Amino acid sequence: MTWDDHYPRPQLRRGSFLSLHGGWTLNGRPIALPWPPQAPLSGFGAVGDRLRYETFFALPDGFLPPDHRLLLHFGAVDQVAEVFVNGVSVVRHEGGYLPFSADITGALNGGKNALVVEAVDTLSHEYPYGKQTKKPHGMWYTPVSGIWQPVWLEAVPAAGAVRGLRVTPDLTGVDLEIDSEAEEFAVAVPQAGILLTTTERRVRIDLPRPRLWTPGDPFLYDLTVSTGTDRVESYFALRTVSTAEIGGHTHLLLNGEPVFLHGVLDQGYFEDGLFLPREPEEYARDVGRMKELGFNTLRKHIKIEPEAFYHACDRLGMLVLQDMVNSGGYNYLRDTALPNLGFKQRGDTRRRNSDFRKAFFERHVRDTQARLYNHPCVVGYTIFNEGWGQYDSDRICRDCKGRDPSRFYIAASGWFAQAEGDAQSEHIYLHNEVLEARRPGKFLFLSECGGYTRRMAAHDMPGKKVYGYGEADSEEALMAKIRELYDQMVLPSIPNGLCGCVYTQLSDVEGEINGLYTYDRTERKVPAEPMLAIRADIEKALAKETAGAGTP
Repeated sequence: MTWDDHYPRPQLRRGSFLSLHGGWTLNGRPIALPWPPQAPLSGFGAVGDRLRYETFFALPDGFLPPDHRLLLHFGAVDQVAEVFVNGVSVVRHEGGYLPFSADITGALNGGKNALVVEAVDTLSHEYPYGKQTKKPHGMWYTPVSGIWQPVWLEAVPAAGAVRGLRVTPDLTGVDLEIDSEAEEFAVAVPQAGILLTTTERRVRIDLPRPRLWTPGDPFLYDLTVSTGTDRVESYFALRTVSTAEIGGHTHLLLNGEPVFLHGVLDQGYFEDGLFLPREPEEYARDVGRMKELGFNTLRKHIKIEPEAFYHACDRLGMLVLQDMVNSGGYNYLRDTALPNLGFKQRGDTRRRNSDFRKAFFERHVRDTQARLYNHPCVVGYTIFNEGWGQYDSDRICRDCKGRDPSRFYIAASGWFAQAEGDAQSEHIYLHNEVLEARRPGKFLFLSECGGYTRRMAAHDMPGKKVYGYGEADSEEALMAKIRELYDQMVLPSIPNGLCGCVYTQLSDVEGEINGLYTYDRTERKVPAEPMLAIRADIEKALAKETAGAGTP
């Protein structure tokens, strides 16, 4: 399936869908969407700070029925965008990682419509920017500009449309909130034989013989909500995330049972598409690649993905720890070098930040939580990583927890932790050590480690200086270093309460060649069998430490 055929919003699906990826120009030259101009798949290349996209579209016969409105959707446009239809400004949006839309009905001319997107991307650090830099090197990568996710149209009823759903699960059912002005709703859960009619916008749905969602059994319930004028399809799952004291340590629980987050860092970069793969199924392939190596968790590192990624994790059973996207400055000495030498404590309430940056970052955090709320795969959030742009982390963590207490939160990943957060998060590279739980009430989590390089010259990016955390010159040498890491650091730390480990990383990214796969995903650098043996050893160690714990 191509991006042209892919429905971009699987949790609120209608029959109305028209992709708008063809016929675009950027600054007067052709460009292939939905990839960013810097990506080879776009066919474009380097671009300046100002981008002007232009195309035309005409609606197929019958696409916009009477008493309907036409919505124009953008998955993401980096960093600031204003959209015009037939010369009329229909929406202005700031921030490059979240979707936005506009009702363009009033701007249509009844025939061939002109669509223009004017974007400005100075890579301003006042906005969330992640790992993008104008001078790529090491762990900082090629920036993306402008449109980098799907652009599409849908027709919705002018009255009685379902604008959104919010689903809060537990182990026996869900609380459903419907955002609509309709006066009556029909709600169906086919697998459970449930069909009910209600005038309430908040509905409790208890499920007979509830089937829980786990990485080993990622069962999804189909959900349909209808009004007199609209019908949307969605899905949900039953799962809970919590912590409990077991054997003198705080443990992380999934559905009331102890769980070990056996994870990898996933930065969401692709050789030919940068921020977006060639086709949406590549996300499912990445999930499958990691499950074949025994992993059950992806730490989505400082990037928010299209819905296709989270949908793949939902249906295939991959836990996701979602990082918020950083804004603000970065200093190598302060944020990386000194902490790796042991200087991991500092306050964060007196950092100088502009009012605009703080307000925008916190709004972006809220919007990220709202967008991902219904995805069962998302079990936790990282708010700040290694001090990058960190400020007021305790207050922001409390705010996040208040809006969504159904996930765990890492206020500061790696170092510079303050009081709040559910985990004692450690980043350890270049050596192995047995970890100790030092923070009562928080579960112990090794949220970054490893990063060993195995260079495969045929897959290197031309002109890139290679980067990583320790070299291996063969499959056997790399596997030996990974096995040593788990034997010397991870497994001995489980009796001390360790609840998870994130190995760096899923694939190479540009010059950073410490992936388990090459950047193009064509070569796996380690064999599956010994990686699965590591998974088995982790499960055995966890079971020993938590014997008798969990839901009766």
